[in-house]
Amino acid sequence: MIFQNMFFQDCFNTDMDSVKLWPPGHSTRQILVDRIVRNLTTPSILTRKYGLLSKEEAEDDAKQIESAAFAAAAKQFEKEPDTDGGSAIQVYAKESSKLMVEFIKAGPKHKEDRDTITELTTFDNEHVFDISGGRRAFIDAEEAKELLKPLKEPGNKFTKIRFSNRSFGLPAAHVAASVLSMVKDQLTEVDLSDIVSRRPEPEAVQVMKMFSTALEGSNLSYLNLSNNALGEKGVRALGGILKSQGSLVELYFMNAGISQEAAKAVCELIPSTSKLKILHFRHNMMGDEGAVAIAQLVKGSPNLEDFRCSSSRIGSVGGVALAEALNTCTLLKKLDLRDNMFGPKPGVALSQSRHTNLTEIYLSYLNLENEGTIALVNALKQLDSTLEIIEMAGNNITSEGAAKALAECLISNKHSLTRINLSENELKDAGAMMIANALGDGFGELCVVDLSANRVETGGAVALAKAVVGKPGFRLLNINGNFLSYDGVEVVKGIFKDFPRMLGPLDQNDPRGHELDELQSKLKDLEMKRKD
Repeated sequence: MIFQNMFFQDCFNTDMDSVKLWPPGHSTRQILVDRIVRNLTTPSILTRKYGLLSKEEAEDDAKQIESAAFAAAAKQFEKEPDTDGGSAIQVYAKESSKLMVEFIKAGPKHKEDRDTITELTTFDNEHVFDISGGRRAFIDAEEAKELLKPLKEPGNKFTKIRFSNRSFGLPAAHVAASVLSMVKDQLTEVDLSDIVSRRPEPEAVQVMKMFSTALEGSNLSYLNLSNNALGEKGVRALGGILKSQGSLVELYFMNAGISQEAAKAVCELIPSTSKLKILHFRHNMMGDEGAVAIAQLVKGSPNLEDFRCSSSRIGSVGGVALAEALNTCTLLKKLDLRDNMFGPKPGVALSQSRHTNLTEIYLSYLNLENEGTIALVNALKQLDSTLEIIEMAGNNITSEGAAKALAECLISNKHSLTRINLSENELKDAGAMMIANALGDGFGELCVVDLSANRVETGGAVALAKAVVGKPGFRLLNINGNFLSYDGVEVVKGIFKDFPRMLGPLDQNDPRGHELDELQSKLKDLEMKRKD
């Protein structure tokens, strides 16, 4: 992209004499921020279409963009620490360019939106001790002593600590454990995510045990152990802290190496009198046996409001076990089971619940098919819940099968729905028409509708466009990756001519896709006749 070329020319000319390209110095990073500000505040094809930002807005956004790009590049460099960092620089440039375009397309933010963001990121800072900022790095004993000095000051008011993004070896962990044991009685929230990165397993296990012993007996409401390759040994090393928590409300094991054995260990160690409201697992490898174990923890958590167990290689058996356990969680508000290998049976099992408080449901890429989908959405439309988000992408849902039931479910939640994602299914034109008809009246809170990659043709796309374009808070219709004709694309663009930001890109649309569909159908019929 043009921005990347400018980035290299303007930002790195000053650094080319050095042996290492990564990391860039402070002055180079500031050059990038300044360059982004100019791009966000200078008239161009993009800014004319989506709106210019003020200099104040652009400076805030530019710092966020640069910081996010820097973090992505730093992760790339960790994979190649012995090189000059050339590929990390490439990532830095590409991420900066991509994020800049996304910020432009998002348009100028209202002041109240920015104030809300600021509140969320700065609240209660007096009580938060955070060493997670900056580049992920190893930490030695001397640095640990210096960083943790504020925790040793008499009368300090810290109740929340964040140690994530720093990799502790044994000497540094010894220092940290000594300090933590002094303040454990005043702590309510502890974030130990990503604290043993790239450490050998024996050392990582020992570090976990030291932290656990230091914090044993504390009374925490929040504990985050994500992004540590724990496995069963790591989980059991944390036994001291896990067993002693009688008031834990939030517990996170995201990308934490939770195998089936580790999942069983988690369930053994968490007290049976659970007060958990939020329990998150993501990107683990627990499989069916691990899910069956976690289901027991779920059953013992009657206060659960937010449960996530996504991308964890769970099949039908584990899915059914989780579904049956979740049926006992009557206070559930948010449910995320995305990206597992459930099949229809867990969908049917989950439909037996009465989650009257449910507001967000993420069930994409579960292979629910029509059977599981129909059972679920029929159950959802019978509830008094006010769903705000429903995501069921990639479930092999067809227009002939579940589209009608889906449309009826949407109508039953028309006063509350804000986001609908049904992408990567087989709804085709007929299904898109049903969804569009359902969305015709009401839906005053609706912001996003995604029916991309559904083999929708011009008729269905136009119907969807007309259904959403006039809604007061609507922001985005995504119908990319479908089969609109060339004329159909222009018709849809014409419907959004006064609101171009509401229509997603159509660069992956295939005007001849329906012809290929017809050809495949004829070949299938011919093959069936041959077999007969």
